[in-house]
Amino acid sequence: MKIKHIITAVFALMIGVSSCDKDFEEINTSPTQATTLDPMYQLAQAEYSSAVSDYHYQGEIVQNIITPYGGVLEGGNRNTYIDANASAFFVGLYTGPIKNLIDVTEKLKDNPDRVNLYSMARIWKAYCFQFLVDCYGDVPYTDAGKAFISNTFLPKYDDQKAIYDDIIKEFTEATDALDAAKDKVPGDIFYKGDIAKWKKLGNSLLLRAGMRYTKFNSSTAATIVAKATNPARGGLLSSNADNVALQYTSAFTYPTGSMLNGGERHNYYVGAPLVNYLKLTNDPRAAYMICKYPIPANPLATAGTPNTNLADQIGMPYGYDETTIANAPGFPGKIGAAYAYSQFNRATVAAVEGKMYLVTYSQTLLLLAEARERGYISTGTVKDYYESGIKACMTQQSYITITTAQQDAFLAGAEVAFDPASALEQINEQYWISSFMIWNEAWANFRRSGYPALSPINYPGEDPSVDAGTAGGFIHKLPYTNREKSVNPANVAEATARMGGDNLGIRVFWDK
Repeated sequence: MKIKHIITAVFALMIGVSSCDKDFEEINTSPTQATTLDPMYQLAQAEYSSAVSDYHYQGEIVQNIITPYGGVLEGGNRNTYIDANASAFFVGLYTGPIKNLIDVTEKLKDNPDRVNLYSMARIWKAYCFQFLVDCYGDVPYTDAGKAFISNTFLPKYDDQKAIYDDIIKEFTEATDALDAAKDKVPGDIFYKGDIAKWKKLGNSLLLRAGMRYTKFNSSTAATIVAKATNPARGGLLSSNADNVALQYTSAFTYPTGSMLNGGERHNYYVGAPLVNYLKLTNDPRAAYMICKYPIPANPLATAGTPNTNLADQIGMPYGYDETTIANAPGFPGKIGAAYAYSQFNRATVAAVEGKMYLVTYSQTLLLLAEARERGYISTGTVKDYYESGIKACMTQQSYITITTAQQDAFLAGAEVAFDPASALEQINEQYWISSFMIWNEAWANFRRSGYPALSPINYPGEDPSVDAGTAGGFIHKLPYTNREKSVNPANVAEATARMGGDNLGIRVFWDK
C-alpha cells in the first residue's frame, strides 16, 4: 500500500515536471522586454560611444592642454604612467563600440540584404582599432569582442602591423561594398545613412591610414594613398558638410567640455607652445579657442567677459608642477583659486553642448597636401591643398566668423605663407592646429611627421622610459592596463616581448 502511494506520488511529480518543462520558455520569457536588438541601433551606439576624452595624455603630449597638478589628473603633463587615465581608451573602446561593432559584423556577414549596415560597421570598427593600435601597439584583434560569441574571455594580442594590414583591407573592401541601391540605414548618427558620404569617409580614413606609413615604408604609403584617392572609388571628404562630428546637447554633454566647465575648470590651462604658435602666426582662430577669464575659477555664467585679445594670452609652460610653477619665467600669478594663464574658451570649443570632431575635411586636405608634396598623388598642387585645408578649418564651426579677407591675410602672413622649402613643416604644423581637441590624431601625426618641433617637457619626476633609447623625451605609446596584466598575463607578456617592452618610450611600428 505504501509502495503504491509512493509510485503514485512519483508519477504525479513526473507529470508536474514535464508540464513545467513544457511551458518553461514561455513562462520565463518577458512579454515586454526585447529579445533581439536591431544592429542599426548597435551601430548608432558604437558611433557615439567611440568619442573618448583624450586630454589626460594625447592633448598634453602635443602640448595643447596642461594641468600642473598630479594625482588623479596626472599623465602626459608629467610624462608619467597613471593607469586610470592611460587605460581609459582601452577600456572605453573595447567595452563600448568594439563590442557592438563586432556583434553587428558577426550577425550580418552572411546577410546580403543589409550590406550597407554591415559595411558601415566594418569601416567604423577599423577606425576604432586604428585608434587602439596608435595608442598601445599590439592589441586584441582577431579574438576581440568574442566573449559572448565564442566564450573567448582571454583574447590573444595580435601583431600591430598585421592589424594595420587588415584595417587597410577593411577600409577598402567595406567602402567598395557600399551601394546606394541597397539597404537604408536611417539610424546612422554620422550621415543618416548617406552612402555617398560613407564612401567619402571610408576613403578618407584609408588616406589617413596610408599616410601613417610615410616614415615606416614610403612605397606602402604611396600604394595605399593611390587607392584612397582613386576618384572611381567614391572620392574623399569634399566639404565641411562631410565632417564626422558628434553634436552634444544639455542631456548628452560633450565630455571634454563638461570637464573644462565643471569642477576641474580651474585646474586646466592652455599649453605655452600652442599659445606661442597662435601668436607667432597671428591666427584669427585663437579668439574661439583660448581666452582669459576675469574670475577663472568661477562657472562660465559668473567667470566674467572673456578676454580674447591674442596679445594678452599666456600659455602655461610644461615641466613644472603646483609647487614649482611660480618659478616659471613670466609667471602671471593667481586669481583666487586659479592661475592667471589662458584657458579654453568654454562658450565655443569647450561648450558642453558643442561638437566633438573625429574626422574632418580640413585634415583630409592637409593630408592631400603632404601626399602631393611626397609625390604620392599627381593631381592638384601642394599650395592649393594646404591653403584650402586651413580655410576649411577656419569655417568648420558655425560660431566662427572669419571673413574671406581675414583668411587671405592669414595665408599671406610671414609664418604661414606657403614656402615650398618648408612644405612638410608648414603642412603638419597646420594639421596640429586642425586637430585641436582631436588629440589622438594630433599625437599620431606628431609622432609620424615630427611636427610641430616641440621641446621635451623634462619634468624632474618623469618616467625614465621617455628618456631611454630613442624616445627622445616624449611619450610614444601607452602601457597596457593593470587589469589586463592581471587577468590576461600570458597574452600581455607575449605582446610585450614582441614589441621589446611595454612602457611610455616604446614606439609603435609606423613610428620607427
